Formats: sequence, structure tokens, C-alpha cells
Amino acid sequence: MSQEQFFIAQIGRTIGLWGDLKFHLHTDFPEQFKVGHTYKSNRGDLTISDINFKRGTIRFQGYESIDAAKKLTNAKIFSTMAQTKENCDLREGEHFWFDIIGSTVKQGDEVLGVIEDIQRMLDTDYLSIKTDPALIEAGMPKHFLLPYIKRYVIKADTEDKVVYTQDAKDILEAS
Repeated sequence: MSQEQFFIAQIGRTIGLWGDLKFHLHTDFPEQFKVGHTYKSNRGDLTISDINFKRGTIRFQGYESIDAAKKLTNAKIFSTMAQTKENCDLREGEHFWFDIIGSTVKQGDEVLGVIEDIQRMLDTDYLSIKTDPALIEAGMPKHFLLPYIKRYVIKADTEDKVVYTQDAKDILEAS
């Protein structure tokens, strides 16, 4: 399994005198952050000694003073695919972004393109799709965004890396 790392949180300013730091989540799975769990960061490995989701604060082992904690301000926290799959529980029909990116987008039997990225705008995720070369030759745009909602996405098959859609070609044509 790939050891590629994914950005899942950022540390903010210090709060109080005991090394508490503001905690900014960049994940849909806050439950993966638990006391005793260790994560990679751009400041080295960090092990959680306390977390308070209500206050939006976190504290790490070895950084329990304000001066020590200040060294972590603006640090980014990362997770691997394996760590994410182990620590996060998906509900029926949910998928990790890394399982969707790289998938072929199909409407019926027609290939519309390949998902290059996922962007979140407000509360909606959008598939950023590189249009299939045959459709580009036919005059379609090189890229388009498709909302990841039931109206357009019928099913995501992460085993075969195919996302089945309806009415997605209308969005491509209007892009």
C-alpha cells in the first residue's frame, strides 16, 4: 500500500499556558484523532496527549508548555492511506477521496474522462475531471467540474476505479 501522505489538519496558535494549540481540521473524519495516536507532521512525529473538539484544541506529548508548543504553530499534520483506512469508519456509499481520484467517469457506456482531483466548495464536493481525448477532439472543454451528488453520480466503484454518472455530459457540454 502506498505511503503517500495526505494533509489532514493544521496547528494554529497557542492557547493558555499548558501547550494547548488551536486545531484546524482538513478531514471529514475527526474521530481519527485520539489520545495516544501518532501522526507525521512537517515538524516531525507528533503524539496526541489531549484533544478537545468542542474547544478546537490539541496538545502533543513533549510540547506541554507554551514555549514548546509555539514551535508547532502552523505545523501541518499528515496521514497515510493505510493509517486513514485503519482509523476512519466509512458509512454505506462513502469513499475516501484517494480511492475516487484516478477513476474513469462514465455515462452509460461512454467515457467522459478521468478524475484528477476533488475540490470542496461550501458543502459540496466537485470532481475535477480531465475530459477524454476523443471528446476534446470533438470540441469539448479539456476539463470540467461535476458535483458529487446523487443527481449526477449514480455509483462509485472503487475496486474497478469507475464512477458511473447521469446527465454529466450536459455539464461537460455547458462548460
